[in-house]
Amino acid sequence: MFALVEDGSITKMLSGNRGITLGDNQYPKAIFTLWSKSEREAIGIYEVEFDNTNKKDEAWYINTNVSYAFAGGKVTASYGSATAKAHADTLFTAQDEADGLGTEGELNTRGLKYKLIQTIKKQAAGILQDTDWYITRKADASTAVPSAITTHRAAVRTKCAEMETAITNAADTPALETLYTYTEQEDGSVTRPLGELPTLEV
Repeated sequence: MFALVEDGSITKMLSGNRGITLGDNQYPKAIFTLWSKSEREAIGIYEVEFDNTNKKDEAWYINTNVSYAFAGGKVTASYGSATAKAHADTLFTAQDEADGLGTEGELNTRGLKYKLIQTIKKQAAGILQDTDWYITRKADASTAVPSAITTHRAAVRTKCAEMETAITNAADTPALETLYTYTEQEDGSVTRPLGELPTLEV
């Protein structure tokens, strides 16, 4: 991405995929790829440098729109302070009800906790589904379920409950993010505080 700077101010954002007319001069789009940085800047075209200092993971935060500034001979695109997504469900308020948006005390929007727990439940159900046929066979033909399968299914349910509890007990959105953040351990393994649902060893 590029910006046109005139008299010290950004006057136009340029994608770089088409030519540009400046005054009486027409320039082909090749100036964005074939010209040197100094050649472009001589006619007021600067490549945008992105400052992602304030940009956060959009799974957990709402980033601001990018703002552009020209200073020190360069154009910088930067973000404002990100806002954490709601970690808990929100309810309609008395003002919402007065404004005709909903009934006070009823569910307005689901928070991250609910969504994450639903995802964990679906993942656990998917893992259990792989061995559901043992349960069906036992019901149909009274064939015993192997102890390893019974143990595995119980472990999945137990870990699922532990993960749901950890998510529920997270105090805020940064705490939720921490649960899902992978880090490398001394033994070289990569783990996250939330842990993983057990998989069946074959």
